[in-house]
Amino acid sequence: MEESKDDIIVIEGLNKSFGEIKAVNDLSFKVKRGELFAFLGVNGAGKSTTISIMCGSLSRDGGTVIIDGVNIDERPDAVKSEIGVVFQSSGLDKQLSVSDNLKSRAALYGICGEAFKARLNELTDLLDLQKLLRRPLGKLSGGQRRRIDIARALIHKPRLLVLDEPTTGLDPQTRKTIWRVVEKLRRDEGMTVFLTTHYMEEAADADYVVILSEGKKVAEGTPIELKNKYTGDFVTIYGATEKQIQSLGIKAERRGDAYRIAVPDTAAATALITAHPDVFTDYEVVKGKMDDVFLAVTGTELAGE
Repeated sequence: MEESKDDIIVIEGLNKSFGEIKAVNDLSFKVKRGELFAFLGVNGAGKSTTISIMCGSLSRDGGTVIIDGVNIDERPDAVKSEIGVVFQSSGLDKQLSVSDNLKSRAALYGICGEAFKARLNELTDLLDLQKLLRRPLGKLSGGQRRRIDIARALIHKPRLLVLDEPTTGLDPQTRKTIWRVVEKLRRDEGMTVFLTTHYMEEAADADYVVILSEGKKVAEGTPIELKNKYTGDFVTIYGATEKQIQSLGIKAERRGDAYRIAVPDTAAATALITAHPDVFTDYEVVKGKMDDVFLAVTGTELAGE
């Protein structure tokens, strides 16, 4: 796989087994600088194993991993300094205050004294932490703790932010806040975001998507490319009679007082509409969703896990 200066992650031929289980199987992909990259798969597909290898916390059986132009075999500490990770479960001390948690984390990167105070102020403004700094981490709500997890991951100003299911179990308002922060970091600092998620609407906003199944890459592309390849369009018709729908000669699914028809693509939808203008007086055409893509590629539904 050819490496480009535009790529912040280049993984080629990655393999990792646990006994007889092939967790990652000849996996290759690239992530461009500044993009939102979605890494999808059901539990056990190999996502967390790949992330652990990228972060240097798990050895691999074979393959090459290059982060920001650096081979992880040659300069592992340099690679770790470029990555911030928000894991599914927090690695912070519930007994310590938020401020002390972040202070101890910053010290691991040599960020102390006035440098730490300055960075803490920046993160406090970014994530609205002012009222939380003195409180013990264990006393915070799930959404508040997740904001602290993000602050911890950002403390050393990484170029690559890995979000491993960052919004699972959070309320809609907190999810919206987290994504506002992420978009600000991408916009203002050019940060690359590597995302795993079970919420397909988050994946739909990604610049590029890779889907795993049983350790193998089974699909990749932009969301629109994947939708065009693996799903069709849906036409919903309002105000039509059952007789009019039958006249179309196409299977239709009744939904309340409307009918929904699946078509291969937008061109097919257009041809159907223009051929039956008397039926299509009130309608909408919608592309398939990322849920449909995931189901078509893996045979499994991901949303809601």
